[in-house]
Amino acid sequence: MSCHVALRYFPEVSSDVMREFSGFLSFYTAWRPLSDTVKPRAVVMSEPKVPILAPEDTYKGWLFKWTNYIKGYQRRWFVLSNGLLSYYRSQAEMGHTCRGTINLATANITVEDSCNFVISNGGTQTYHLKASSEVERQRWITALELAKAKASRMQAESDDSGDDSTSPAASQGAGSRNSEVQSTLRTLNSKVEDLSTCNDLIAKHGSALQRSLSELEGVRLGGETSEKIRQVTERATLFRITSNAMINACRDFLALAQAHSKRWQKALQAEREQRVRLEETLEQLAKQHNHLERAFRGATVLPSSQSNPAIDSKGPVPGKGDVSDEDEENEFFDACEDVQEFITVPADPKYHRRSGSNVSGISSELGMDDGTTSLDEQSLASNPESPQSQEVVPVRKRRSRIPDKPNYSLNLWSIMKNCIGKELSKIPMPVNFNEPLSMLQRLSEDLEYYELLDRGAKCQSSLEQMCYVAAFTVSSYSTTVHRTGKPFNPLLGETFELDRVQESGYRSLCEQVSHHPPAAAHHAISERGWTLRQEIALASKFRGKYLSIMPLGSIHCIFEKSNNHYTWKKVTTTVHNIIVGKLWIDQSGEIDVVNHRTGDRCHLKFAPYSYFSRDVARKVTGVVTDKDGKAHYVLSGTWDEKMECSRVMQSSRGGENGADGRQKTVYQTLKAKELWRKTPLPEGAENMYYFSTLALTLNEPEEGVAPTDSRRRPDQRLMEQGRWEEANAEKQRLEEKQRTVRREREREANRSANPAEEGKEPADGAEEVEIASEPSETTYKSVHHDNYKPMWFERQVDPMTREPTHIYRGGYWEAKEQGNWDSCPDIF
Repeated sequence: MSCHVALRYFPEVSSDVMREFSGFLSFYTAWRPLSDTVKPRAVVMSEPKVPILAPEDTYKGWLFKWTNYIKGYQRRWFVLSNGLLSYYRSQAEMGHTCRGTINLATANITVEDSCNFVISNGGTQTYHLKASSEVERQRWITALELAKAKASRMQAESDDSGDDSTSPAASQGAGSRNSEVQSTLRTLNSKVEDLSTCNDLIAKHGSALQRSLSELEGVRLGGETSEKIRQVTERATLFRITSNAMINACRDFLALAQAHSKRWQKALQAEREQRVRLEETLEQLAKQHNHLERAFRGATVLPSSQSNPAIDSKGPVPGKGDVSDEDEENEFFDACEDVQEFITVPADPKYHRRSGSNVSGISSELGMDDGTTSLDEQSLASNPESPQSQEVVPVRKRRSRIPDKPNYSLNLWSIMKNCIGKELSKIPMPVNFNEPLSMLQRLSEDLEYYELLDRGAKCQSSLEQMCYVAAFTVSSYSTTVHRTGKPFNPLLGETFELDRVQESGYRSLCEQVSHHPPAAAHHAISERGWTLRQEIALASKFRGKYLSIMPLGSIHCIFEKSNNHYTWKKVTTTVHNIIVGKLWIDQSGEIDVVNHRTGDRCHLKFAPYSYFSRDVARKVTGVVTDKDGKAHYVLSGTWDEKMECSRVMQSSRGGENGADGRQKTVYQTLKAKELWRKTPLPEGAENMYYFSTLALTLNEPEEGVAPTDSRRRPDQRLMEQGRWEEANAEKQRLEEKQRTVRREREREANRSANPAEEGKEPADGAEEVEIASEPSETTYKSVHHDNYKPMWFERQVDPMTREPTHIYRGGYWEAKEQGNWDSCPDIF
């Protein structure tokens, strides 16, 4: 503004005031070029008309994304944040699985019609999206354009920053950065001086204006009134002009500070991220170093061929590979509502606790502040005692292979067509459908991942312990995913021992306590503070297309230190494609793991396979609650691969409606931590019945076992050796021998019950008469009069569940130490 312009708008201003104002304009004109040095950056940073999103702002919502010509558009959850557009199948995936991300800085946004638009980066990524309405599409377009503009500016500034700091020599680069900082400081100092000058002028003119107003109050109405009013007007005008100059100076200073502050914040953030990466790298190196030290100490004591399989089982596990969202959708599943009972979302960052290291074991995330060993530390060694504190005892070398499975052809329909509707235990099956293990050995495979119970025994909190028990429950099914062979039905009185005290600290005993219905009792005890016992009876039905196996009975796990007593039941196992197609196994149902001492509960849901489901196959979800029903942990994973847990920080109703119309519970959780991961199968497992490392050793001959042990069963041994014809003949001989012994036992029972009928033979086929209905979970009734009593177990009423069950009476391991098996029956 010039003096002529001022006179045009304020003709009443006197010459004295104009001279003073001209001096101020000279000062402002001399000061203005300093602000022009930062004018381009100040314009960018102080533009008030564009509502740029702050870095922490995000835009979220549902959009329909084109997948393929079979499925068309599918509903996906999109998140726009920091110039990146990411999408997920549901809100629950935000904490762990991102299906795709596109950088908006280099992307093109094209509107096709009222609801459709396309985002492409000019390369391999192109998203065809559709909004639910035109208004919703416009909101997304506006947010995307703003995010793209911001991302482009940030990238350009990053490039400028990189160019400014790049020089042919390090010394020249350092000098350039130093001179830039000095120049910035000088500019800022000059701005501060300008603000100080303006402040003095405002104070001066404010005082003059105040005096004029005071004088105006004391003036009497007369000739001098107009002169005083004119002076007040001039002072007010000059004060306003000075104030405007002050405001402009402040705005320029603020713009300059913002411009440089953003660059410094970016540099600081980059340094922080680099520090985090270095800390994580050091953490990994420390763990690897610890692992190598342990392996070296073990190699100096044990032969290289006698490595501990438990250590090998914790090695790196190859993942399933990075499969894109479009590849997964090539399964051509139809769209359907999610059957998940709850939704998990990442918790507010205020809940996350950071220690000195950014990488911690599960114990710290679960709240294990009692000094217990973390999951990562425990996975480095299978034995809790350090080799330095305890002398290493040589461990028996177990076999790692069995003879390959022969390729014998068999007409399945010729056997199965007469078996529809019958119970599986009553069908005479050739060994062609079997695997060379008995049901007792399969039951012992539940201890494949005994380490989970070892870790649970160390927990101070019952809720944390419940997480490990639930993971152990799920892990027992991991060995069944490819195991389509039927295990041998144990003979009545058959036993199987699994003595792994030296390697793993536990020993296990199974006995067949009933033949119709088939029921087996199992008892395992560990030196590390836990006991596992169960009685499982199988009710199985062949339905033509599939075979259903329903385990009946409860499983008990007791921890000595805390006296926590857990019980649960097994889910239904289904074998599909019995007649046509490739056999495959599915597990479905629900499990309630209950702590009878504290009232804690874990509800696990095994989702059945569905052709129309969008969820991952073999999915398992669960929630750990206390006695009041408050959720503390969320479990998720698959029963054939891994289980993870997340600590619940907050829960609320308000998620998507489920299939029953009710709103799902939304859990805000911390980052998921891995509880259990399946050990890879040994090399060549497809030719060895898909046996795991433990399963390969179960039928290995051992000295000193009972004469009724499954390892001594001849038909099973012949099948393992590939002599299937001989195995079938031996199997028929054993079954006939068992029927003969059973008939004799029934005669004796009848004579004892009815002495008058002594000498009479039972009716023909009496031994084949069975109950038509499926066995009850609590009692097993039969039309036979059978006085058989198990050798090592006795039938009692369980004090916790009040169910009749068989409990280990003791004496087996003492008999083994003495080598006295005189009381064992001759069943083989």
